[in-house]
Amino acid sequence: MPEIQKIILAVAAVIIAGFVLVGLSKQDPTPAQQEAASTIRNYVAMQTMASEKCPIAVKKETGEQVYFPSETLSDKETYITLKWVGENSKTGGFKNASCTLKATLGGISELVIDDKVIIKK
Repeated sequence: MPEIQKIILAVAAVIIAGFVLVGLSKQDPTPAQQEAASTIRNYVAMQTMASEKCPIAVKKETGEQVYFPSETLSDKETYITLKWVGENSKTGGFKNASCTLKATLGGISELVIDDKVIIKK
């Protein structure tokens, strides 16, 4: 067998062995890993939805744009509450706003601005 054929066979064998090793080492996630990943995805989805919907609702009611919440409360599974402190409270703006989003509703379940309930579901 010529030397070139031996080299080609050796390279092919190494490539095949690599594919076999990668295929055998790949493991399916355990149920606990799948549950943890699902919980994280749910929390990120709730936080993203709250970050999109709540500032719009606060601006609609107060006329002031809010950016970053001063406080965030959540059980990381069913609800998230974003709270803001108004920057223009001395010139007629709001003092504080709270917006709660529940995952089961898929939207804002409670909006409170200066202790006045705007939305309650």
